[in-house]
Amino acid sequence: MASDNNVLMEGVRIIFRNFEGKEGPYNKQGERNFAVLLDEKTAEMMAEDGWNVKWLKSRDEEVEEGTDEQPYLPVSLRYDVFPPHVVLVTSRNRTPLDETQVEMLDYSDITNVDLIVRPHNWDVNGKTGVKAYVKTMFVTIEEDELVRKYSELDDNGG
Repeated sequence: MASDNNVLMEGVRIIFRNFEGKEGPYNKQGERNFAVLLDEKTAEMMAEDGWNVKWLKSRDEEVEEGTDEQPYLPVSLRYDVFPPHVVLVTSRNRTPLDETQVEMLDYSDITNVDLIVRPHNWDVNGKTGVKAYVKTMFVTIEEDELVRKYSELDDNGG
């Protein structure tokens, strides 16, 4: 199976954030990625189309209480081939984030994510699948009281 269609996801929750591309037990240095939690229906449809849908077991802290498993979609960001359009949304403005700034999302208090993922159909050693890459993503962050209080000031302090 393969997918040729981009997928729009609005108001989704993301987990396993690694926008910096930090090396870890499940990640090579420089690979920027995260995962999107999916509802059952979306997960089934995407899995049928070959997308790399995975399932969190109930012992994982990210799984909502009262559920056995939670479907999710691993998503990657690459700036070298098809750079994604990533925008930080605050009460004051929208700021496009480039590859030197996107890592700030690892530590931000995210309140909403809207994104479009584009498919990459792969075929390796007779196995096939669809990997998700960010095409466009708008990330709204929560601002604390002081940020909101001083948001009226311009960047020169006036």
